[in-house]
Amino acid sequence: MRFLQKMAAGLFMTFALAGIASAQADYPNKPIRWIVAYPPGGSTDVTARLMAQWLSARLGQQVIVDNRAGGGNNIGTEAAIRSAPDGYTIFLVNPANAINATLYPKLPFNFLEDMTPVGGIIRVPNVMTVRKDFPAKTVAEFIDYAKKNPGKVNMASSGSGTSVHLSGELFKSMAGIDMKHIPYKGAGPATTDLIAGQVDVIFDNMPSIIGHIRNGTVRPLGVTSAQRSPALPDVQAIAETVPGYEASAWFGVSAPKGTPAYAIERLNREINAALNDPGMKEKLANLGGVPIPGTPEQFWQLQRMETEKWAKTVQFSGAKAE
Repeated sequence: MRFLQKMAAGLFMTFALAGIASAQADYPNKPIRWIVAYPPGGSTDVTARLMAQWLSARLGQQVIVDNRAGGGNNIGTEAAIRSAPDGYTIFLVNPANAINATLYPKLPFNFLEDMTPVGGIIRVPNVMTVRKDFPAKTVAEFIDYAKKNPGKVNMASSGSGTSVHLSGELFKSMAGIDMKHIPYKGAGPATTDLIAGQVDVIFDNMPSIIGHIRNGTVRPLGVTSAQRSPALPDVQAIAETVPGYEASAWFGVSAPKGTPAYAIERLNREINAALNDPGMKEKLANLGGVPIPGTPEQFWQLQRMETEKWAKTVQFSGAKAE
């Protein structure tokens, strides 16, 4: 009897391993859903759609972007977390996932624990941009003006607690100045008022603001990345005036916890291949993005560090979820 039990156990293990090997060899054998927690058209969505086109061609299966906007990014995030961990649902990670860990004190999930990292895609700087007739022409002049006019500079944002808002709050704290925060429901109306001269400054995502900069309707003072951006090479990095300042947006991919390792490995390999492809790099550069290839572990470490960094800024600013 014991011999038969051992034989049955051995056969079960053999069939199980064969099943895993077959699933690995066949992956993917149906379309993959890519949840994006924003509406179509923004920089987050555009980034996902560029990479989805690449992955569809490389994987031989359609990668379909599923926009789940609302709740400050949390609706889409929770939908991804609750999805089956079978390799057929992925999620576009962005700074909101790091910010919301502190901004929302009672989330029904822990993003770092409930999602499995796949890999990074790009870093994209925000741009400190002022109305066309603002008196300051440089970051140093802006700081001097704000110190002489405490609380009189109006800082627009795409909403309380967004990366656009908190990039400005981080600047306030490190530069030792006071600005009045004016939150909008999205970057579009905020930029419209900046062009009209109703507000003074915004720290907007580069893909959203760069067209207005190139048209000359607003004026850039500095990029929020640690170094100057190839997309705006003549615009200084804020860190050149405020040492240590860095507040880039970043995008990457995660999957529900428990997603098979073979799926994570395949997706990571194809994403890294995209980031080394000249054509894809050119498309991402047009968004102002710098590729951040690497391992799943490296992407997880980036998320952890960003979560810790933005927790301090949320606490300093007193930002509240809208």
